[in-house]
Amino acid sequence: MGANDMMATKPVNLRRPVTPTAPAGPWSVEAVQALLDKPLNDLLFEAQTVHRAHFPEGDIELATLLSVKTGGCPENCGYCPQSSEFDTGVKAQKLMEVDEVVRAAQAAKDAGATRFCMGAAWRAPKDRDVEKVAVLVEAVKGLGLQTCATLGMLEPQHAVQLKAAGLDYYNHNLDTAPEYYGDIVDTRTYQDRLDTLSYVRSAGISVCCGGIVGMGEAPVHRAGLIAQLANLDPYPESVPINSLVRVPGTPLADSEPIDPLDFVRVIAVARITMPKARVRLSAGRQQLGDAVQALCFLAGANSIFYGDKLLVTGNPDVEADVQLLRKLGLKARQTTEQGACA
Repeated sequence: MGANDMMATKPVNLRRPVTPTAPAGPWSVEAVQALLDKPLNDLLFEAQTVHRAHFPEGDIELATLLSVKTGGCPENCGYCPQSSEFDTGVKAQKLMEVDEVVRAAQAAKDAGATRFCMGAAWRAPKDRDVEKVAVLVEAVKGLGLQTCATLGMLEPQHAVQLKAAGLDYYNHNLDTAPEYYGDIVDTRTYQDRLDTLSYVRSAGISVCCGGIVGMGEAPVHRAGLIAQLANLDPYPESVPINSLVRVPGTPLADSEPIDPLDFVRVIAVARITMPKARVRLSAGRQQLGDAVQALCFLAGANSIFYGDKLLVTGNPDVEADVQLLRKLGLKARQTTEQGACA
């Protein structure tokens, strides 16, 4: 080959093109299942490509969750140690005082968290409960943190009241696909959950909504959950993906753990179908180990619950999280995303 021939030779493009998978209309369960079934390398490549397009800085949001009212919930969610129907050793407690919550929120902020979520084990809060939580929201907001709450089902006026107090996000998970929901809980309906999300949206509060995998569901139910989330209009700004923590005393304590790579696939598909959302590694992160968490970040997860408590189940402590992010060369988000919608 002559010199001119060598100069004319085009360099080989080693980067494989990504074929767009977003449907023209709503995501069907079949379309989501097709993504879940992709070869893992191809799926991760597509998810990371989508992720970089929408989050070029590649930062990780650190959120802390505090149980401000623990135990005694009348719901029978099969995964939850806070249900009054199950003997899990969790004792019902009253709502925490404002100064206790403020101290915890300040500690979370000092440790690097930018979002503080307050969880209360209610089926649906009463008017007086919402009034007290509104005071907590105002106090935490005053520290310069984003505020989030998960209190169960809301009435429209409660959502408006929480918005007025400064609530940025409301968490209310769909848990699983509608077809499998009745196998997990029967004290409320799927529509009840959708109604609360609608009230939250109407009040101008950003939505944090995801689900749990590893509850004995079939792969099609995981696809159904992601399709439900992706088809919300708009889809949630924060999407927590939980791996079931099998708590003794709950009906799901003996569930077969989800294959770690299947969990990574769910993260990747959440990223592809909801490209602008913060996809959060939530409950069960401790049991995944560093290597699987690294794959989850590669798949597009960019938010974690951070600290030593996740409601009433263990979570890696702050120093372990700092070390993990350092090993992976990932940086924590330093500012809140006010006005945007974990």
